[in-house]
Amino acid sequence: MTKIHKTALVDPCAELDFDVEVGPYTVIGPKVKVGKGTRIKSHVVVEGHTAIGRDNLIFQFATVGSDPQDLKYKGEESRLVIGDRNTVREFGSLNPGTTGGGMETRVGSGNLFMMHCHIAHDCILGDHNIVANGATLGGHVVIEDYVIVGGLVGVHQFVKIGTGAILGAGSMVSKDVPPYCNATGDRARLRGLNLEGLRRRGFTRPQIDALKKAYRILFDSGLKAKDAVKKLRQQLGDSPEAERLARFVEQSQRGICR
Repeated sequence: MTKIHKTALVDPCAELDFDVEVGPYTVIGPKVKVGKGTRIKSHVVVEGHTAIGRDNLIFQFATVGSDPQDLKYKGEESRLVIGDRNTVREFGSLNPGTTGGGMETRVGSGNLFMMHCHIAHDCILGDHNIVANGATLGGHVVIEDYVIVGGLVGVHQFVKIGTGAILGAGSMVSKDVPPYCNATGDRARLRGLNLEGLRRRGFTRPQIDALKKAYRILFDSGLKAKDAVKKLRQQLGDSPEAERLARFVEQSQRGICR
Protein backbone atom coordinates (compact mmCIF):
# COMPACT_ATOMS: atom_id res chain seq x y z
CA MET A 1 0.00 0.00 0.00
CA THR A 2 1.01 3.63 -0.42
CA LYS A 3 3.08 4.98 2.50
CA ILE A 4 2.95 8.71 3.19
CA HIS A 5 4.85 10.07 6.16
CA LYS A 6 2.69 12.01 8.57
CA THR A 7 4.75 15.21 8.05
CA ALA A 8 4.51 15.13 4.25
CA LEU A 9 2.16 17.57 2.51
CA VAL A 10 0.41 15.74 -0.32
CA ASP A 11 -2.40 17.62 -2.02
CA PRO A 12 -5.65 15.61 -2.03
CA CYS A 13 -5.89 16.09 -5.81
CA ALA A 14 -2.49 14.48 -6.47
CA GLU A 15 -2.66 10.97 -7.95
CA LEU A 16 -0.40 8.42 -6.26
CA ASP A 17 -0.46 4.85 -7.53
CA PHE A 18 -0.12 1.68 -5.48
CA ASP A 19 3.03 1.15 -3.41
CA VAL A 20 4.30 4.75 -3.63
CA GLU A 21 6.39 5.99 -0.69
CA VAL A 22 6.58 9.66 0.34
CA GLY A 23 9.13 10.67 2.97
CA PRO A 24 9.10 13.27 5.75
CA TYR A 25 8.45 16.93 4.92
CA THR A 26 8.04 16.27 1.20
CA VAL A 27 5.56 18.46 -0.68
CA ILE A 28 3.53 17.13 -3.62
CA GLY A 29 1.27 19.47 -5.57
CA PRO A 30 -2.28 18.97 -6.86
CA LYS A 31 -1.43 18.27 -10.50
CA VAL A 32 1.18 15.60 -9.86
CA LYS A 33 0.84 11.94 -10.86
CA VAL A 34 3.20 9.32 -9.41
CA GLY A 35 3.44 5.76 -10.73
CA LYS A 36 3.53 2.48 -8.87
CA GLY A 37 6.58 1.69 -6.75
CA THR A 38 8.13 5.15 -6.92
CA ARG A 39 9.92 6.26 -3.74
CA ILE A 40 10.22 9.95 -2.91
CA LYS A 41 12.47 10.64 0.06
CA SER A 42 12.38 13.50 2.56
CA HIS A 43 12.30 17.24 1.81
CA VAL A 44 11.48 16.82 -1.89
CA VAL A 45 9.23 19.25 -3.77
CA VAL A 46 7.21 17.86 -6.70
CA GLU A 47 4.88 20.38 -8.28
CA GLY A 48 3.38 21.62 -11.55
CA HIS A 49 1.89 19.36 -14.22
CA THR A 50 4.32 16.53 -13.51
CA ALA A 51 3.82 12.87 -14.40
CA ILE A 52 6.29 10.41 -12.88
CA GLY A 53 6.31 6.77 -13.99
CA ARG A 54 6.99 3.56 -12.11
CA ASP A 55 9.82 2.56 -9.77
CA ASN A 56 11.61 5.89 -9.73
CA LEU A 57 13.78 6.98 -6.79
CA ILE A 58 13.96 10.67 -5.89
CA PHE A 59 16.39 11.67 -3.15
CA GLN A 60 16.10 14.40 -0.55
CA PHE A 61 16.11 18.08 -1.50
CA ALA A 62 15.41 17.45 -5.19
CA THR A 63 13.05 19.84 -6.99
CA VAL A 64 10.89 18.28 -9.67
CA GLY A 65 8.45 20.23 -11.83
CA SER A 66 9.09 23.76 -10.55
CA ASP A 67 8.62 26.72 -12.91
CA PRO A 68 11.07 26.97 -15.83
CA GLN A 69 13.97 29.35 -15.38
CA ASP A 70 12.96 31.28 -18.49
CA LEU A 71 11.94 34.94 -18.39
CA LYS A 72 9.43 34.30 -21.18
CA TYR A 73 7.50 31.86 -19.00
CA LYS A 74 4.21 33.39 -17.83
CA GLY A 75 2.63 30.55 -15.90
CA GLU A 76 1.45 28.41 -18.82
CA GLU A 77 0.38 24.89 -17.88
CA SER A 78 3.37 23.14 -19.43
CA ARG A 79 4.38 19.61 -18.46
CA LEU A 80 7.21 17.48 -17.16
CA VAL A 81 6.95 13.80 -18.06
CA ILE A 82 9.32 11.28 -16.45
CA GLY A 83 9.45 7.60 -17.40
CA ASP A 84 10.30 4.55 -15.28
CA ARG A 85 13.25 3.48 -13.10
CA ASN A 86 15.01 6.84 -13.03
CA THR A 87 17.09 8.05 -10.09
CA VAL A 88 17.26 11.73 -9.15
CA ARG A 89 19.92 12.40 -6.52
CA GLU A 90 20.18 15.20 -3.97
CA PHE A 91 19.51 18.77 -5.12
CA GLY A 92 18.74 17.72 -8.68
CA SER A 93 16.27 19.94 -10.51
CA LEU A 94 14.00 19.19 -13.47
CA ASN A 95 11.81 21.89 -15.03
CA PRO A 96 8.75 21.60 -17.29
CA GLY A 97 8.48 22.99 -20.81
CA THR A 98 7.59 26.39 -22.25
CA THR A 99 5.59 27.74 -25.17
CA GLY A 100 8.85 28.10 -27.10
CA GLY A 101 9.56 24.39 -26.99
CA GLY A 102 6.35 22.42 -27.28
CA MET A 103 5.26 22.88 -23.65
CA GLU A 104 6.92 19.69 -22.43
CA THR A 105 10.14 18.42 -20.91
CA ARG A 106 10.42 14.67 -21.36
CA VAL A 107 12.71 12.15 -19.64
CA GLY A 108 12.80 8.49 -20.69
CA SER A 109 13.60 5.50 -18.47
CA GLY A 110 16.61 4.13 -16.63
CA ASN A 111 18.43 7.45 -16.30
CA LEU A 112 20.66 8.55 -13.42
CA PHE A 113 20.77 12.24 -12.46
CA MET A 114 23.51 12.80 -9.89
CA MET A 115 23.74 15.50 -7.22
CA HIS A 116 23.16 19.13 -8.20
CA CYS A 117 22.49 18.43 -11.88
CA HIS A 118 19.91 20.53 -13.75
CA ILE A 119 17.56 19.53 -16.58
CA ALA A 120 16.14 22.74 -18.04
CA HIS A 121 12.87 23.48 -19.80
CA ASP A 122 11.97 21.66 -23.01
CA CYS A 123 14.82 19.14 -22.79
CA ILE A 124 14.20 15.72 -24.32
CA LEU A 125 16.16 12.78 -22.89
CA GLY A 126 16.02 9.16 -23.96
CA ASP A 127 16.94 6.09 -21.92
CA HIS A 128 19.91 4.87 -19.86
CA ASN A 129 21.74 8.20 -19.67
CA ILE A 130 23.99 9.34 -16.82
CA VAL A 131 24.15 13.04 -15.98
CA ALA A 132 26.91 13.46 -13.41
CA ASN A 133 27.33 15.81 -10.46
CA GLY A 134 26.87 19.50 -11.20
CA ALA A 135 26.16 19.05 -14.91
CA THR A 136 23.70 21.50 -16.45
CA LEU A 137 21.57 21.14 -19.56
CA GLY A 138 20.32 24.38 -21.07
CA GLY A 139 16.84 24.66 -22.50
CA HIS A 140 15.77 22.61 -25.53
CA VAL A 141 18.73 20.20 -25.28
CA VAL A 142 18.20 16.74 -26.80
CA ILE A 143 20.09 13.75 -25.41
CA GLU A 144 19.48 10.39 -27.06
CA ASP A 145 20.30 7.07 -25.31
CA TYR A 146 23.30 5.71 -23.37
CA VAL A 147 24.98 9.11 -23.10
CA ILE A 148 27.35 9.99 -20.25
CA VAL A 149 27.48 13.67 -19.30
CA GLY A 150 30.52 14.17 -17.08
CA GLY A 151 30.64 16.19 -13.89
CA LEU A 152 30.32 20.00 -14.18
CA VAL A 153 29.56 19.83 -17.90
CA GLY A 154 27.57 22.72 -19.36
CA VAL A 155 25.46 22.04 -22.46
CA HIS A 156 24.28 25.05 -24.46
CA GLN A 157 20.65 25.56 -25.41
CA PHE A 158 19.40 23.62 -28.46
CA VAL A 159 22.43 21.30 -28.57
CA LYS A 160 21.84 17.65 -29.50
CA ILE A 161 23.93 14.79 -28.11
CA GLY A 162 23.83 11.53 -30.09
CA THR A 163 23.41 8.05 -28.68
CA GLY A 164 26.40 6.48 -26.96
CA ALA A 165 28.38 9.73 -26.73
CA ILE A 166 30.46 10.77 -23.72
CA LEU A 167 31.14 14.35 -22.59
CA GLY A 168 34.32 14.72 -20.54
CA ALA A 169 34.14 16.33 -17.10
CA GLY A 170 34.13 20.13 -17.09
CA SER A 171 33.39 20.45 -20.81
CA MET A 172 31.44 23.37 -22.26
CA VAL A 173 29.43 21.94 -25.14
CA SER A 174 28.12 24.50 -27.64
CA LYS A 175 27.78 22.32 -30.75
CA ASP A 176 26.13 18.99 -31.50
CA VAL A 177 28.03 15.85 -30.49
CA PRO A 178 27.55 12.91 -32.90
CA PRO A 179 26.63 9.40 -31.76
CA TYR A 180 29.34 7.18 -30.27
CA CYS A 181 31.82 10.08 -29.96
CA ASN A 182 33.94 11.52 -27.15
CA ALA A 183 33.83 15.31 -26.77
CA THR A 184 35.92 17.19 -24.23
CA GLY A 185 37.17 20.70 -23.53
CA ASP A 186 36.16 24.34 -23.52
CA ARG A 187 34.72 24.67 -26.10
CA ALA A 188 34.26 20.93 -26.49
CA ARG A 189 35.95 19.25 -29.45
CA LEU A 190 35.78 15.70 -30.69
CA ARG A 191 38.50 13.44 -29.29
CA GLY A 192 37.62 10.22 -31.10
CA LEU A 193 35.07 7.51 -30.44
CA ASN A 194 33.73 6.43 -27.07
CA LEU A 195 35.43 3.07 -27.51
CA GLU A 196 35.06 1.90 -23.93
CA GLY A 197 31.36 2.66 -24.00
CA LEU A 198 30.95 0.74 -27.25
CA ARG A 199 32.72 -2.30 -25.82
CA ARG A 200 30.70 -2.24 -22.60
CA ARG A 201 27.49 -2.21 -24.61
CA GLY A 202 28.59 -5.27 -26.57
CA PHE A 203 29.44 -3.77 -29.95
CA THR A 204 31.33 -6.29 -32.06
CA ARG A 205 34.76 -5.77 -33.56
CA PRO A 206 33.36 -5.33 -37.12
CA GLN A 207 30.87 -2.73 -35.83
CA ILE A 208 33.63 -0.79 -34.05
CA ASP A 209 35.92 -1.01 -37.09
CA ALA A 210 33.16 0.41 -39.29
CA LEU A 211 32.64 3.28 -36.85
CA LYS A 212 36.37 4.02 -36.79
CA LYS A 213 36.42 4.26 -40.56
CA ALA A 214 33.28 6.39 -40.57
CA TYR A 215 34.84 8.74 -38.01
CA ARG A 216 37.96 9.18 -40.13
CA ILE A 217 35.89 9.96 -43.23
CA LEU A 218 33.59 12.43 -41.49
CA PHE A 219 35.99 14.26 -39.21
CA ASP A 220 39.62 13.59 -40.26
CA SER A 221 39.48 13.61 -44.05
CA GLY A 222 39.21 17.37 -44.55
CA LEU A 223 36.17 16.90 -46.77
CA LYS A 224 33.14 19.13 -46.56
CA ALA A 225 30.33 17.53 -44.57
CA LYS A 226 28.19 16.85 -47.63
CA ASP A 227 31.04 15.18 -49.49
CA ALA A 228 32.14 13.21 -46.43
CA VAL A 229 28.63 11.84 -45.90
CA LYS A 230 28.48 10.78 -49.54
CA LYS A 231 31.83 9.00 -49.31
CA LEU A 232 30.81 7.29 -46.07
CA ARG A 233 27.69 5.87 -47.68
CA GLN A 234 29.64 4.67 -50.69
CA GLN A 235 32.12 2.79 -48.52
CA LEU A 236 30.04 1.81 -45.48
CA GLY A 237 26.51 1.58 -46.79
CA ASP A 238 25.90 -1.75 -45.06
CA SER A 239 26.71 -0.43 -41.55
CA PRO A 240 23.68 0.81 -39.56
CA GLU A 241 25.98 2.49 -37.04
CA ALA A 242 27.85 4.41 -39.75
CA GLU A 243 24.55 5.44 -41.32
CA ARG A 244 23.39 6.76 -37.95
CA LEU A 245 26.48 8.94 -37.80
CA ALA A 246 25.86 10.17 -41.34
CA ARG A 247 22.22 11.08 -40.65
CA PHE A 248 23.17 12.93 -37.48
CA VAL A 249 25.71 15.06 -39.34
CA GLU A 250 23.23 15.76 -42.14
CA GLN A 251 20.47 16.83 -39.77
CA SER A 252 22.53 18.92 -37.34
CA GLN A 253 21.09 22.40 -36.83
CA ARG A 254 23.85 23.96 -34.71
CA GLY A 255 26.79 22.33 -36.44
CA ILE A 256 29.07 19.56 -35.20
CA CYS A 257 31.84 19.69 -32.61
CA ARG A 258 35.08 19.50 -34.54
